Amino acid sequence: MHDATENATEHPERTPLAALVAPAVESTGLYFEAAMVEGEPGQLILKVIVDHADGTAGLDLDEVAEVAQAISTALDAAGSDLPELGTEPYQLEVSTPGVERPLTEPRHWRRNVGRLVSVEVLPDDGPSPSPATSPMTSPTALPEASAPAPAGRLTGRIQSADEAGVVLVPVKPGAKKGMPAKIGDPVRHAYDRLGPATVQVELTRGGGSAADEELNSEA
Repeated sequence: MHDATENATEHPERTPLAALVAPAVESTGLYFEAAMVEGEPGQLILKVIVDHADGTAGLDLDEVAEVAQAISTALDAAGSDLPELGTEPYQLEVSTPGVERPLTEPRHWRRNVGRLVSVEVLPDDGPSPSPATSPMTSPTALPEASAPAPAGRLTGRIQSADEAGVVLVPVKPGAKKGMPAKIGDPVRHAYDRLGPATVQVELTRGGGSAADEELNSEA
């Protein structure tokens, strides 16, 4: 189970609404990502994004129902005048981060082991990404990369990830349409040499995406 104290330390600045919702999420053992209000008065939607703290498994329907109930209970206990919602009626939506979420923290990388990502590799003598967009680094020593990592945009599959860095297997598309992709040797990168990464949607033989196939397998 994820430690709520650790979560609060990682997110020292929370809005009043997030501060109200986060403990309810954490009480179920899940990780609180974000809470936001969308829509117009009378049709407000409270969207809460949650995730597993680690591992690669997705949330099942029972877990989503449990955390939704915990959030509803916390909001009911807080009274009728809620932060950012006021006294307006609202609809609660609980979901997990989509593939469009940038990977900016070590646990994001760990949650996506095996997936194909696109990421900017910074030059060794270049500036580190800003704290707002870069993953949190760890003092853990990084083994040297098996080969120099050239700067520039890299597409690769996440082989492994820990608190200090990630091992990426470079993937280059075939020279011509229909030709197999070229797979490079795994290279380890320190997080401070990487910008935010985005997960690439891969098409399966049936024409759907790998993400769709994963969801169908969990149903």
